Amino acid sequence: MSESPRVALVTGANRGIGLAIAQGLAERGLHAVLAARSESAAEREADELRSQGLHASAQQLDVTDPASVARAVADTTHEHGRLDVLVNNAGIAIDRGQPAGSPDFEKIHATLETNLLGAWRCCAAAIPEMRKHGYGRIVNITSHLGSISTMAGTNVSYRVSKASLNALTRILAAELKDAGILVNAVSPGRTNTRMAYGETTRMPEEAADTPIWLATLPDDGPTGQLFYDREPLPW
Repeated sequence: MSESPRVALVTGANRGIGLAIAQGLAERGLHAVLAARSESAAEREADELRSQGLHASAQQLDVTDPASVARAVADTTHEHGRLDVLVNNAGIAIDRGQPAGSPDFEKIHATLETNLLGAWRCCAAAIPEMRKHGYGRIVNITSHLGSISTMAGTNVSYRVSKASLNALTRILAAELKDAGILVNAVSPGRTNTRMAYGETTRMPEEAADTPIWLATLPDDGPTGQLFYDREPLPW
């Protein structure tokens, strides 16, 4: 009997970069679990991947809802017996042009809840399952806007959320490496998704390449790093 494929859970996988990452992982022989707030949207895209002969399934997951996160991870491990890869792709950008000196705290709270705490919740739920097998890959989708070395004004909550996600990446990487779990962050760059407002022609499939590479790193791969196009970037 052949060994069951490794299982990758990708949040926000019903479109854009998340969908491209899920497809890329499935094409590399993993079982891709497409997670999204809308189960029907995730199921529609999983159906498309299955029609191509790929291993894929759908899971309802709202990263802002602790019960939803716990249920999605529990359902995934119950169905497949394991969880090897987590790609924290789900995110929002709702304060374009917002300066730090005139904050909209409602938007700030919503952004941190999704981009930072949502990813953190998913990590906390997935790590115990990865520890069971002594193997795990966590890839946090971040942004160049969260780099401390190039920090600037505007988009305050988005910048803060991604800088905080970078910090969480470093902390988890140091904590988990001896357990066989590698944690990295990657900036996909400005990509043609709804967040880009039509201002770029870089396609999601191009942006997905580096996250897929990080999700399948060998055991001696880099950890705790921020990457863009497979090159480490300054934090």
